[in-house]
Amino acid sequence: MTGRLGATPVADGTRFEVWAPDATSVDIVAERSGAVFGLTSTEDPDVAGRLTWVGVVAEIGAGDRYRVRLDDGDPLPDPASRWQPDGVHGASAVVDPGRFAWSDHEWTGVSLDDAVLYELHVGTFTPGGTFDAAIGRLQHLADLGVTLVEVMPVNAFPGERNWGYDGVFPSAVQHSYGGPEGFARFVDAAHAHGLGVVLDVVYNHVGPEGNVLGAFGPYFTDAYGTPWGPAVNVAGPGSDDVRRYFIESAVGWVDDFHVDGLRLDAVHAIVDPTARPMVEELVAAVQEAGERAGRTVLVTLESAANDPSMVRPVASHGWGADAVWNDDVHHALRVALTGERHEYYAAYEGVRDLAAALEHRWVYRGQYSPTLRRRHGAPATGIDPARFVVFATNHDHVGNTPRGERMLHDAAPTDPRRRLAAAFVLLSPFTPMLFMGEEYGEPAPFPYFVDHGDPELVDAVRRGRQAEFADVDWGGGVADPADPATFAAAVLDPSVAESGANAALLAMYTELLRIRRETPVLTDPDAEQQVLLDGAVLTVVRASATSVAVARFNFSDRPIDVSLDVNDAGTFEAGSELFDSSAERWGGEPATAATVSTPAFSARLWVAPRAG
Repeated sequence: MTGRLGATPVADGTRFEVWAPDATSVDIVAERSGAVFGLTSTEDPDVAGRLTWVGVVAEIGAGDRYRVRLDDGDPLPDPASRWQPDGVHGASAVVDPGRFAWSDHEWTGVSLDDAVLYELHVGTFTPGGTFDAAIGRLQHLADLGVTLVEVMPVNAFPGERNWGYDGVFPSAVQHSYGGPEGFARFVDAAHAHGLGVVLDVVYNHVGPEGNVLGAFGPYFTDAYGTPWGPAVNVAGPGSDDVRRYFIESAVGWVDDFHVDGLRLDAVHAIVDPTARPMVEELVAAVQEAGERAGRTVLVTLESAANDPSMVRPVASHGWGADAVWNDDVHHALRVALTGERHEYYAAYEGVRDLAAALEHRWVYRGQYSPTLRRRHGAPATGIDPARFVVFATNHDHVGNTPRGERMLHDAAPTDPRRRLAAAFVLLSPFTPMLFMGEEYGEPAPFPYFVDHGDPELVDAVRRGRQAEFADVDWGGGVADPADPATFAAAVLDPSVAESGANAALLAMYTELLRIRRETPVLTDPDAEQQVLLDGAVLTVVRASATSVAVARFNFSDRPIDVSLDVNDAGTFEAGSELFDSSAERWGGEPATAATVSTPAFSARLWVAPRAG
């Protein structure tokens, strides 16, 4: 691919393109020889006002290290670098995607209808902490029944370990994970296992250490800020080229690494008043790249805005994204299972809000939010539930605690609330996502951790974490983000899943995913749906042209009989019950088979042909 920012191998060397609108000269400095190669100021004939510095250097090829020098200043890494083999402060290196060995020529991606996501962090998913080590766990994920592996950010960050959102080169693959070749091997292996790969990308900010963007152009704006650092300039002077930079990064993951989707981090933090928001432009470019490649490429957004326009088609004045994260379901589920009401959980009512989300997609769809102290969200009723990603846990809601403790971290693997949470998420019509290790009750926490080289920055991060949790009595201290032991504690131990209650929990997750896969009425967007709430018991009836499913969730700590007779909904004969979370094989205490009683903290599912 030519015509993109950064270093691109071509037949006669490497083509370099640098956006530095205020520079009077731009040079490429070869790291090994020290040779200097001047670039030429060039105006794009297709885009008025776009001025970049371009040149082909025959002496630099794939794997060679280089830096960029502006106006005879100190040479810097390339802001569009695709590899920082010596870390974020080192030289950039040329990557030739044409050298990656691919065997996925028949792969066509994963449709949204079939999407079951599994979020993982490469550095902690295995003791090895690399892409190659993670390949060894792909068969486990395939056997579990997930279809898409959502990889937390892999773009280059300071040091050897990072929680994921302090990257400073959006297009460069972290060297300690295995670099670009390691990532290509991982994606190719995932495809061989029948798994797609969704990459988490961060285009709303960059990290605090190693960021060189400001030296090259107006990548940032003072018009507004973000909780994590300077805000990206997507609407001010020079923003056309800032957009180009991030959109090319997004498309590059599809073209160069064959990814099957992108998850955009916190798009609500990209303040964009333009008629065509950058995210909408990016979504279209990524989907077009997927069409060129002949495979389905999904774009999922994380947003706290509860704005349905994000997943509406462009023809209906939407952004055209495939799906959006639904934090409302997580918050309501956590309140229903744990009773926690601190911070943002105080705005949720547990099971009642779960019922609202099933009926209306979001809990907050225009009503007053006590957390925000204003009205929040807009109605999304009528939008396919598959366009909303739900979860019982994810990296944010684990890491956003003092010690990174998972929900129900102090509960036994046999705790019925674990099984109820899994059943609610996996039997819902939404697109489900699991967080690494959840499927077998992994006890490892996932606290925030960093490996910054600047002692003053490390101290500031420590103080920031202490201040973040100062207003709530969590009990215990705050994990030191810079302590290697904090990172080490987060590494998963897959052997936990091999026996006892953890193995039973894994078997239950696998069974739930099989039921979801083989029971179309659960996810059919055209199915008729009734949501019935009786105290702490939530019953969901879904009916297609041929079958009826009744799912009953008891969020009470005692067994309950409710008035609805499932036989009124369809022909429920012997054997029509597909799932009971309190079954003995999952470590539970089953309900009486002759009744529709629902044990404490349990879920039951019946499916039968539709009557008449």
